[in-house]
Amino acid sequence: MSVLNTVPFEKFHGTGNDFFVVDADDPVPDRPAFARTHCDREAGITLSESERRGADGVLFLALESRYDPPRVVMTLVQPDGSVAAMCGNGARVAAAWAAERTGTNEVMIDTPAGTRRASLDGTDVTVEMGAPSFAPRDVPLASDDELVDTEVEGLTVTAVNTGVPHAVAFVDDVDDVDLESVAPPVRHASVFPEGANVTLASPDGEGGFRQRTFERGVEGETQSCGTGAVAVVAAAKRLGRVSGDDPVTVTPPGGALSVTVPDEGAALLGGPAVYEGDGEADIVFRER
Repeated sequence: MSVLNTVPFEKFHGTGNDFFVVDADDPVPDRPAFARTHCDREAGITLSESERRGADGVLFLALESRYDPPRVVMTLVQPDGSVAAMCGNGARVAAAWAAERTGTNEVMIDTPAGTRRASLDGTDVTVEMGAPSFAPRDVPLASDDELVDTEVEGLTVTAVNTGVPHAVAFVDDVDDVDLESVAPPVRHASVFPEGANVTLASPDGEGGFRQRTFERGVEGETQSCGTGAVAVVAAAKRLGRVSGDDPVTVTPPGGALSVTVPDEGAALLGGPAVYEGDGEADIVFRER
C-alpha cells in the first residue's frame, strides 16, 4: 500500500449511521481502497470527538450551488469498496453538508437511485426516498413473483426496494434474534441475485417499530439504516400491520426516525444529521 497525500474529511452521523464526507473536488484516485482502509472498525480513522473508529461508508459529495435549490451529487462507497445506489441516512448527511455551504434549507440530492429532495429544520433533515417497490424486477428477485411473507433461509421475509433491496422480517422482539447468524444466509440467498439488506422489525407498543439491519456492503449490523426504516413501514403496510399516510416512528439502535409511506408517491424519511468532527485522511493509492 502506497500513500500519496492526504485529503480533508468531515464526519457526520444520522442516528448512529456514520460517514466520512469528502468533497469530490478533492481527488481520491482509488475510492474503494480509500473506503476499505479508513472505514475499518478496528484499524480505520478515529476522531477525538467520536467514540467509534471507522465508519459505515464514505460519502463523496460534489456541490453544484448554481442551481436553485442547490444540488449535491452523492456517491456512497461502502466499507467493502462497493457503491450503494441509495442510503437514506447518507442522503440526510449529504443535505446537511450542502446546506451548511449554501445557507439554504432545501437541497436536491443526485444519487444512482435518482434525484431526491431534502428539507432542513435545524439539525433535522427530511428526505424524499422515492416510492417503495415490491416488483420482482425492481427488488430485484430471481423470480417472476413478489416475495411477500415468505420463508427464505429460515426467516420469513418480505422483499422491497427502497432505493436498495431489503428483506424485511417481523419478529416478536428484535433483541431476541442473533442477527449476525441469521442474516448472512438471507443476504446471499439465490432469490436475491444482487444480494439484500436484512432488516428485522418488532412492534414498539406505541404504533411504531424497533429495527435492526444487517447491511449489504457493510457486511454487518449498523446502528441505523434509513432505507431499512422505510422498508419496515412499506412492508408493514403491505402486510396490514399499519395503514394510512401518517408518519410512523421506526427506532434502530442509534435513535428514532420518522417514516411516511403514502399510498401513492414518494416515501419520506426524517431525523437528525449530526456533525462529529473533521480531520485529514491518507489518500490510499494502491492496496496489495
